[in-house]
Amino acid sequence: MSGSTSAYTFDVSESEFEHKVLAASWERPVVVDFWAPWCGPCRSLGPILERAVAAREGAVLLAKVDIDQAQALAARFRIESIPAVIAFKDGRPTREFVGVIPEQQINSFLDLLGPSESDHLVKQAQELASADPAAAEQLLRQALERDPKHEEARLALAEFLLKQGKTEGVVDLLDAVTSGEERGERARRLTAEAVLREKTSGLGDVSAARARVSAEPASARRRYELGCLLAVQADYVAALEELLAAGEADPQLAAGPVREAMVQVFHALGDQHPLANDYRARLSRLLY
Repeated sequence: MSGSTSAYTFDVSESEFEHKVLAASWERPVVVDFWAPWCGPCRSLGPILERAVAAREGAVLLAKVDIDQAQALAARFRIESIPAVIAFKDGRPTREFVGVIPEQQINSFLDLLGPSESDHLVKQAQELASADPAAAEQLLRQALERDPKHEEARLALAEFLLKQGKTEGVVDLLDAVTSGEERGERARRLTAEAVLREKTSGLGDVSAARARVSAEPASARRRYELGCLLAVQADYVAALEELLAAGEADPQLAAGPVREAMVQVFHALGDQHPLANDYRARLSRLLY
């Protein structure tokens, strides 16, 4: 163990690395110091690195990995010489250095991990969202112009558009969000909302759909429409029941639109949600 007392520095084992480093780096950068107790240069670098991280008061974290106790991690990140320092952001290594470097260079290294211009624009947009929606949307689009791969800007813009009832372009925005468990789930949930809203465009409200089902009780299509509208209202149990009933009444509808709508509801719920697991099994029995 490193023996560090800083609130922003902690030891990490192999079993903790995914959670304490990779997952945590989606919230703020995590710098990993690969070291060993027998390494003299490591003992020189460690306190300087810890002091520089502590000065940033939580804007960045420092994880200490003893390579003698975490040989698989050392091999995974090709650590051939120590001390070796790798910075992680959004679940991925972004910058690194090997050996002892001056404190000024360490500070410069940490400064480069700070929020980008696009990060600042996203934050400004979120603060403006309620007071000035048009300005907020413009800021998010500016963030993407500066960094088309900025996933938080894509997610924020998609959320912002859906709150205004807009669906055009939302799915394309979210298609490019590919990294990280948390962001991936947000992207799937927002995509599901966009797709379900598109499916119900022009169908009116739930009351109107219920009236159509009452008027045409044998119509699988009417039940399918009601199920989609209920899903948009987040009434997921009722939505899945109506969709399943539509599929049972019309096998052809089940294999296409019903299946597609139910999959989107599973995404909206979260793919491992108990309700999603239950109805996924029921859908599978219906289709196969």
